[in-house]
Amino acid sequence: MACVGQCCANFCKEFKAFALRGNVLDLAIGIIIGTAFTNVVQSLVDDIITPPLGLILGGVDFVNLT
Repeated sequence: MACVGQCCANFCKEFKAFALRGNVLDLAIGIIIGTAFTNVVQSLVDDIITPPLGLILGGVDFVNLT
């Protein structure tokens, strides 16, 4: 049973060292920034670009085109 406790402690120690390395944190920050950028672009297209195009093209409903 002592081996299980030692293995678990060793695993936790190694995982903490892995998670706190710069590469993992950089990846996590990149994913967060990418998600935020996706939301900004989607909002820009849905709320700013698409409505004038709908008016110019004669009321085309772009919602059903995707």
